[in-house]
Amino acid sequence: MHTRALSWLRSNEERIAPSVYALALLGAVSVWLLAVRAPLWLDETGSYWNIAGGFHQIWSRSIELNSFPAYFYVLWATNAIFGTHEVVLRIPSLLAMLAATYVFYCSARELFAWDVARMATVLFILNRRIVFAAIDVRPYAFALLVTNLAILCLLRWRKTSSKTGKTRYAALLGIASAGIFFFHYLFGCIVAAFVVIYLVDAGRRHSLFAELRPFVVAAGCFALLMLPVLPRLWYLHQTSNTHVFADPPSFKLFLRALSPGPAAFVLVGAILLAALMRKLAKPNPQNLSQLMVSAALALVPLAILYGVSVATPMHIFIPRYETVAVPGVSFGWAWIFSLIDSPRLRLAACSAFVACAVCLTCLSPTAFTHGDTWKYALEFADANAARDGSPLIICSDLPEADFQPMPAGPLGESVLFSPLGYYRVRATVVPMPRTLNEQAQAIGARFAERAGLDHRRFLALGYRASYPTLEWLRSQTSSTHAARVLGEFESVRVVEFSPLEPARGK
Repeated sequence: MHTRALSWLRSNEERIAPSVYALALLGAVSVWLLAVRAPLWLDETGSYWNIAGGFHQIWSRSIELNSFPAYFYVLWATNAIFGTHEVVLRIPSLLAMLAATYVFYCSARELFAWDVARMATVLFILNRRIVFAAIDVRPYAFALLVTNLAILCLLRWRKTSSKTGKTRYAALLGIASAGIFFFHYLFGCIVAAFVVIYLVDAGRRHSLFAELRPFVVAAGCFALLMLPVLPRLWYLHQTSNTHVFADPPSFKLFLRALSPGPAAFVLVGAILLAALMRKLAKPNPQNLSQLMVSAALALVPLAILYGVSVATPMHIFIPRYETVAVPGVSFGWAWIFSLIDSPRLRLAACSAFVACAVCLTCLSPTAFTHGDTWKYALEFADANAARDGSPLIICSDLPEADFQPMPAGPLGESVLFSPLGYYRVRATVVPMPRTLNEQAQAIGARFAERAGLDHRRFLALGYRASYPTLEWLRSQTSSTHAARVLGEFESVRVVEFSPLEPARGK
């Protein structure tokens, strides 16, 4: 019986393998949906704030968010038709990431055999940055979709021999490359990788100007479509010091960005097993060309983000911006995977990788969360304050709050307090900057003096960067109030300040 089963599997291997890879892809995509019902985190509430003022305010509000408004018009239409529920707001990103995955697979087929291309797609889907971006109410999925379209045009430009075809794909490459900036400015660093690939190809042919006409067409289309974006980029450059919120990265984080994920040990084990079985193929010129493309798409954008973060105060080497390099990282690991000269071993490695990655992701304590949210802290504080009408001091979680005056009108209409625009509170709110600067001390001192005179209870809320402000409030009110932490809700600390009983004479 066992022999017959093996014989049947071998004879039907060509039909079974595509089905197994298809199941692996479906299993990988299912990971995206684990946190689809999670509350909105800070930046997602900023996206909602951008559309909350209506269609006519999207353009002006997108300037305050340092973004081009293309994504927000899509989000506005979704909200207008289907409503404001968190799951509904995630639908555009989910659909865009599914489209980006399909385009990525088409790109992988330009480089690899079908089974290696499917493995590359699995690596792409299960990358933690993709899992995050797939349901994020932010433009990352759309930016990655256009990035993958540009990569596909580049690969087909390299592969096409006809002059007409090269010119057509060059034009599409220029259009898609400019389109990246319409969804996320930092994803535009992938364009530098395209230039590197072009120069390496030209150097290998010993003729830098062999494809001058297509190059000029690509550059012309790119330059023309970049005109609407240039004023935004110039404004971002002028205000760059006001957007810093991360620490300088270590080189360990750079290496981590090149990892395929928590199940990397499966791929490493498969490579070692193939070496022991003498099933590793030697790279040939075609393999080396694939490696060059993969390395450029992965290393160039990461090197730019890392270099800027190390050399300047703009620390932009963080996971959600590293998403731009995921296609190249996935290609790179797929290239290593392609060296396994055994279709059966490749199929087994892919299945094991998906199984381990899905299990590890599901068992993670953060599997069903999507960024730290203010929802629970605001709900708790508002309910607590409702007992006696206590006011809430809330420190903004945006770095820009340290450089702008606090809003005088309804806080939900200010981007600095966008969580209050989606998760509303009934209590009176006193706005504070993110960190303990001069403005924060002036606002806090005035409020503390008034609260002491009125013998009034109040609550204060702040995210991690605002913890020193909460401690400063404790010291400022030590003679009039007793402070105690009521709880931390996804790193949002809620502190209660209760008035002290007046001292009684003997």
